[in-house]
Amino acid sequence: MNRLFRSVLLLGVSTAPLAVVQADDTIVKLPPFVTTTARVANDSPVVTFSMPVSGLRFEPAVDVQARNFAEGQADLAVRGGIFENTGFSLGGGALFDPQTGHYAAELPVAPAMLQPVRVLTGAEAAFTGLNASVATLAYDWAPIQMRGEAAATYGEHASWGGNLYQGYFVADANGGASLAADVSVSHSESDGAIPGSDHRFSRFAGRLQRQKGEAQTDLFAGYQTKFFGWPNLYTPFNWLETEDLATTLVALNHRVGDVTAEYWQAAALWRRNVDDYEADRTQPGRFNPYEHETQITSVAFEGRQALGGEWAVRGRAEAAADTLTSSSLTAGRFNSRTYLKLGAVFERALQLADGAELALQGGVAWADDNRGRGALSPIAELAWQRALGGRTTRVYTQVSGDSQVSSYTALNSAAGSGLFRGNPNLGRARSTNWELGARRGGERFEVQAAVFFRQDRGLTDWTYRNGVTARTANAVDIDTLGFETVATWRWAHGRATLGYTWLEKNEDYGQALVDASFYALNFPRHRVTAALVWQPVKSIEVRLDNEYREQEPNRLRRSSGRAVISSVGVRWLVPQVRGLELSVQVENLWDCAFEEVPAVPASPRQYSTTLAYRW
Repeated sequence: MNRLFRSVLLLGVSTAPLAVVQADDTIVKLPPFVTTTARVANDSPVVTFSMPVSGLRFEPAVDVQARNFAEGQADLAVRGGIFENTGFSLGGGALFDPQTGHYAAELPVAPAMLQPVRVLTGAEAAFTGLNASVATLAYDWAPIQMRGEAAATYGEHASWGGNLYQGYFVADANGGASLAADVSVSHSESDGAIPGSDHRFSRFAGRLQRQKGEAQTDLFAGYQTKFFGWPNLYTPFNWLETEDLATTLVALNHRVGDVTAEYWQAAALWRRNVDDYEADRTQPGRFNPYEHETQITSVAFEGRQALGGEWAVRGRAEAAADTLTSSSLTAGRFNSRTYLKLGAVFERALQLADGAELALQGGVAWADDNRGRGALSPIAELAWQRALGGRTTRVYTQVSGDSQVSSYTALNSAAGSGLFRGNPNLGRARSTNWELGARRGGERFEVQAAVFFRQDRGLTDWTYRNGVTARTANAVDIDTLGFETVATWRWAHGRATLGYTWLEKNEDYGQALVDASFYALNFPRHRVTAALVWQPVKSIEVRLDNEYREQEPNRLRRSSGRAVISSVGVRWLVPQVRGLELSVQVENLWDCAFEEVPAVPASPRQYSTTLAYRW
């Protein structure tokens, strides 16, 4: 019995979702096992326009490992997982990138169109996610309001950008359905902070919405193009690499009811992602062309129904299909795949004599695809909870599981040549998670903590071997023991959030020869986040995000494993002109050289100024 498992027995661990982040102070009504609080200060970037990933940069539950800047390319890891363990959901539909998890965050959606993100882990991720075995970043479609915003940003290195958003809302005077629409147009350019790091981004997004009572229907379409460069973007050989991406997304979502009670929701999503990667921009075509196009279509249905008495049932069904067209990912056994995910959870709430409640849930989820074997995973939780004097207390223990299959980059890259070496025989990876946690919350203060133990079996990792000029896809078994806690305090003129995460891993690559890991072993042993939003006077607001980390040693990393990274913004609400705001923001305030991905240079300190007008 290994050291991690002995530690788990001593701590008495099990699994469950804690909860999440949002970009403003709005409280979102969620199921009783998920909480929401504002946990980051700066949700807008310095170099480009805001994207869904922008609000995750200093989120305590998400480790954003950026190349150049997060909106360019960023891997999203949760609880010591890797970039391909984290998926997304929009409304009722889950979304992931079938080619590589590096593109999972390519969502051409304006953040103004979305509710604050919920970071789902444990049982809720097992129920909701699709082909994402550790976490799902869940966004709901926001109700449209009659409002607008225009913003222009300027910064060093010839950086400039702009964003325009407008929402329209028409209510029915007779109490019928209301109709609404919103649109967003964004663009940014820069010469880059270091040679070979220029970018040009554009996004166009629009949505139609119908609301009637507790029913909301959203039809969305968005298109985004991104060209950007960075030395050692994916390889450790000091080349000037570039990505040229074009992403199209269409989504239809219909929800009826309150997700904290009875409801049902149906969704359909279609995404097309086109990628042209150059390993060396100074010699285009030096290596085999890396040009890819993926399409994924999914439909999903979920709901919750009371069964009478103290019983209820939640159910979810989702099917997806993808296709790949590629100039280089041609060594695998297939280039299309279909997925199926079914889940059902029974719930029961028992009222106790002291006014507390004992909540139980139990069920299973089945994940399958047409290219391999499926897997059945458990979902179970026991929780004690009580609301008293405006404060809520919850203590839970939970176990859950999930599984996923490898991306096309891992499956279809040639095994014996090229910069990226795959394995067509990689199978379904399985994850089992136990957790013990607690939450205490009130109007001004909230604290939550959890200890968890996760076993990943057959996880696909990308590794490095001395003397081999390529990274190789290898299966690994990993045990992860972790502790995380987040506390938030609010007062009349601000809010502050402090988060801490501790992780420890034991890994087994079997017979594979591995000298370093790019992803599975790229994790912080200790990570501290601190966010502050403070309004010293009525027209001035100070926003400060900080992160301190001690990273697991890695032979590929050329920087120190310790880092302090800060982002600071100051906003002035111009008193003489209602709606006018002038702000200054600095990213990487201390000019920290920490390599978030081993061998990938850090982005240096950068600043920008923004003039925004809201109506």
